[in-house]
Amino acid sequence: MSKVFCFSGRDDFCPGGSIYSNPKESSLFRSLGHQVDVCFPLLKRPRISAPFVFGGESIVLKPQSSIEALPDECLFEIFRRSGGQERSACACVSKRWLMLVSNISRDEICSSSDSSKHETGLSEKEADDQEIESDGCPSRSLEGKKATDVRLASIAVGTASRGGLGKLSIRGNNSARTVTNLGLRAIARGCPSLKVLSLWNISTIGDEGLSEIASGCHLLEKLDLCKCPLISDKGLLAVAKHCTNLTELSIESCSRIGNEGLQAIGKCCPNLSSISIKDCSLVGDQGIASLVSSTSYVMKKVQLQALNISDVSLAVIGHYGRAVTDLVLTGLPNVSERGFWIMGNGHGLQKLKSLTISSFQGITDLGLDAIGKGCPNMKHLCLRKGAILSDNGLVSFAKAAPSLESLQLEECHRITQFGFFGLLLNCGAQLKSLTLVSCFGIKDSDVGLPSGSPCESLQSLSIRCCPGFGDANLAALGELCPQLQNVEFSGLGRITDDGFLPLFENSDSGLLNVNVRGCINLTDKFVLSLAEQHGWTIDMLNLDGCRKISDTSLVAIAENCPLLSDLNISKCSITDTGVAAIACADQFNLQILSLSGCSSVSDKSLPALGKLGQTLAGLNLQHCNAISSNKIGLLVEHLPSCDILF
Repeated sequence: MSKVFCFSGRDDFCPGGSIYSNPKESSLFRSLGHQVDVCFPLLKRPRISAPFVFGGESIVLKPQSSIEALPDECLFEIFRRSGGQERSACACVSKRWLMLVSNISRDEICSSSDSSKHETGLSEKEADDQEIESDGCPSRSLEGKKATDVRLASIAVGTASRGGLGKLSIRGNNSARTVTNLGLRAIARGCPSLKVLSLWNISTIGDEGLSEIASGCHLLEKLDLCKCPLISDKGLLAVAKHCTNLTELSIESCSRIGNEGLQAIGKCCPNLSSISIKDCSLVGDQGIASLVSSTSYVMKKVQLQALNISDVSLAVIGHYGRAVTDLVLTGLPNVSERGFWIMGNGHGLQKLKSLTISSFQGITDLGLDAIGKGCPNMKHLCLRKGAILSDNGLVSFAKAAPSLESLQLEECHRITQFGFFGLLLNCGAQLKSLTLVSCFGIKDSDVGLPSGSPCESLQSLSIRCCPGFGDANLAALGELCPQLQNVEFSGLGRITDDGFLPLFENSDSGLLNVNVRGCINLTDKFVLSLAEQHGWTIDMLNLDGCRKISDTSLVAIAENCPLLSDLNISKCSITDTGVAAIACADQFNLQILSLSGCSSVSDKSLPALGKLGQTLAGLNLQHCNAISSNKIGLLVEHLPSCDILF
C-alpha cells in the first residue's frame, strides 16, 4: 500500500503536507464513516451524487447542474430553438417535456436549416397508430381510457412532420383520466391543418379548449359536439370568429349552447351547408331562424330534433331553404299543423329531395298535402309516428308528389288498407320502394280494389310487423305490382302459402330477394313454388323462423336456384339430409349460409359443410347444439377463408 500512496517526500498523496491545516479537523474525515473512504471502494452509493464541500464543522452537498432544474420557461425556449428531430426526441424523455414540446406552435418555432427536413414522428409506434384517410390526411380516433391529454400531446408531436392531424375523434367515458382543455391545446398548437373534430361524451372540456382549437386550426370544416356540458355559446363564438371555412356543424345534448352561438355561426360561416341540432334546451326559433336565413343559398342538410322551436322555424325553413335537399324534423312538440302548412306553401323548398318527419302531432292530412305541393322534386319521404295522418292525406300527397321514388311509413295507425292501395294506384310512375312498419290499421279484407292502373314502377316492397296484413292483401299486391323484385314480409303470422301464389304468378321481371322472416305459417309448398317459378333469378332467400320449412325445401333450392348467394334457414326444421342436398348441388353460387338454431343438424353434416365452405364467405352455426365444439374447431382450421360464427 505504501508503494501506492507514499506519505512523505515529493510523492505524497497530498503534496505540501496534510490536507488539514488544523490537526483537529482530521476527525471530520473519519466522521464520513462508510460513505466515503480513501482506501476502499464505496460500500453503498450515495443517494445524491454531488461533490463534497468541506467548511467549518459541517459538510455541504452541492448539487450538480441539471437541465431538469431549469424552469418551464427556459426549457420552452430551448425546445423551440431545436430541430424537429431533436424536439421529437426530447418529447420522449418525460411527461413534463412532452407537454412542453406539444405546446409549441409552429409560429413559435425558430427556423433552422434542418427543422423541416429532419422532423420525424414521436416514435415508430405512434406512426403505426396513425390512420391515413383516402384524402391523405392523418386521422385518429380515441375512445374510453385511450382518450387522455398525454396521448393527444403525443399525437400532436408525432404527426408534426406531416402538418398534424386532419381528422380527430374523441369519445370519452368520463373516467378519472380523460381529455381536458390541456389536451386540446396541444392539438391546436401541433395540428394547424385539422379539418374535422368530433367530441363525444366529454364533461371535462369547456370553452377554453374549443377556443384553443378555433385559434390554432383555422382550416376546421366539420365540428361535432355531443354531450359536452361545459361548452357554451362562448366556444361557438370563437369557432365562428376564426373558422370561417366551417361547412358542417352537429350539436347534440349540449345544455349550455343556445341562440347566440348559432347566430354567430350563421353570420360568420358563409360556407355552412349542413347542420344537425339535437336536444339543446336553450336553442329556440331565434337561433334556428337566424342560422337558416343567413345561409339560405348554401344550406343543404338540416336536422332538428327535440328542440323548443315553434311554427316560426318551419316557416323560415320553408321560405329560406332554397338550397335544402335533405330535411329531418323529429320530436318538435311545439310545432303544429300550421307550421307544416306554412312550410309547404313557402315555395322555398323547390330542391328538397329527402324529408323525414317523426313523432309529430302536427303532421296532418292538410299539412302533408301542402308539403307534397310545395316540394315538387321530393324523392324520399319517411313518416314515423304520425298519429293523426289518415288515408285521405296519404292519397292526396301521392297525387301531389309526382317525383316520389321512396316512401316509408312507421307506426301510422290510422292508415288502412284503403290508403295503402290508394297510394299504389295514385303514386305516379316514379315510386320504386315502399315500406310499412308496425301500421296496425291495415287489415286483411276481401273488398274489391278501386279502379286504376297498376303500379308498374314499384320494385321493392317491405311490410314488417303489420299483424292485420294477410293473404287477401298479398293477392291484391300481385295484381297491382307486376314488377316487384325485392320483397320483405317479416313477422306476418297471417299470410300462408296460398297468398303468395298470385304474387309469384304475376311477377314479370322475376324475384331477386325474398325475406319472409318470422312468417310461421309458411311451409315447403311456398319454397317449392318460389323455386319453380323464380329459381333462375333468386339471389337472396331468408326463411329465418319458418319452422315448417324442412329438407324438402332445400332439395328444391339445390335443384332450381343456381344463382342463390345468400340463404338463411335459421330455426327451420332442417336436418343433416338437407345440408347434404345443398352441398351436392351443381353450379351452386352460395356465399353466405346461416343454420343458427337448427338443432337437428349434427356432426354428420361436417363433411358437407366442409365442401360448402370452400366457396362460402360466411357460415353461421350458432346454437346448433348437436354439433360438438371440437368438430367446429376442426372446421374452422379447415376453412381459413370462411368466417364461421359458433
